[in-house]
Amino acid sequence: MGEIKLMKGNEAVAEALIRVGCDGYFGYPITPQSEVIEYLSKEAALRTGMVVLQAESEVASINMIYGAAGAGRRVSTTSSSPGISLMQEGISYIAGAELPCLLVNIVRGGPGLGTIQPSQSDYFQSTKGGGHGDYHLIVLAPYNVQEMVDYVKLGFELSEKYRVPAMILADGAMGQMMEKVELFDQLPRRTEFPEWATTGKPHDKERRIVTSLFIEPEVMEQVNLRLQAKYRIIEAEEVRYQTMNLEDAEYVFTGFGLGSRIAMKAMELAREKGYKVGLIRPQTVYPFPYAIYRETAPNIKGILDIEMNAGQMVEDVRLAVGDKTRVEFYGRMGGMIADPESVLKHFEKVYLGVE
Repeated sequence: MGEIKLMKGNEAVAEALIRVGCDGYFGYPITPQSEVIEYLSKEAALRTGMVVLQAESEVASINMIYGAAGAGRRVSTTSSSPGISLMQEGISYIAGAELPCLLVNIVRGGPGLGTIQPSQSDYFQSTKGGGHGDYHLIVLAPYNVQEMVDYVKLGFELSEKYRVPAMILADGAMGQMMEKVELFDQLPRRTEFPEWATTGKPHDKERRIVTSLFIEPEVMEQVNLRLQAKYRIIEAEEVRYQTMNLEDAEYVFTGFGLGSRIAMKAMELAREKGYKVGLIRPQTVYPFPYAIYRETAPNIKGILDIEMNAGQMVEDVRLAVGDKTRVEFYGRMGGMIADPESVLKHFEKVYLGVE
């Protein structure tokens, strides 16, 4: 068993970045995730020699990630919604150059500068490719602080396996809440470079070039075809989800991240009242677990999707089930968090006709 500590979500992410052997962090403070860079600035360099740099902006930080990843280093940045928006051009470059890195988005309410309160309104941006071009990130959706820690390690593993940027999609509440976590043991920073890394031109080998610029359309199409083939493999091999009480379920609650915790409690309240409700929780929102929804839909009367936005993941749920069952949505926006009792009341109203 690893070390067990009571930690705030943002600080747990920072500690996991140190322990995973991250070579460099380039970021810019923004509420509600500023504790990440604060923690790293005090701890990282002394313990592992990790480079921690506050850039002049989010645009600068993501391009530092691009350069360091291109040199074969294990690198990460964290931000919150408007900051991630500023990074989109650089993220697209990194995806086009097929470089691994870990991004963490501690989502706040929007649109615009919005509020510093928690939200889940960055789902579209994260899962559909928020920048230009046909690309995807691997997107992990933790529902507690323990998974925030675990997904730092998993995110790097998947990103490096497929040379695709990975993102942890959490929210302001999860970044600020304190929970007990089990930390994995310190991993060494790697000393060997991957075969594609730019380490200078060897005298006896071909020059290595990392780029997302391919002027000839025939070449650019082949790059895109290679990326799409890679995404199909990821969709086949890396789907992760959790289910509860599906065996006898007549209805299913679903949600991701903090929304799934609300859904879990609402499910418990529903079962106390005799309603046969199960749960599906995506742990990867890209790749999305379409199959489990598709397989479950014919056996139930309906799905209620719970999110902290105007309805984003619900589009993927509806795409998965088609006309096989009814899908309804319950959401709060702008930094408001749904409570399980309101979710249950909405379920009773829309599915059971209880006013």
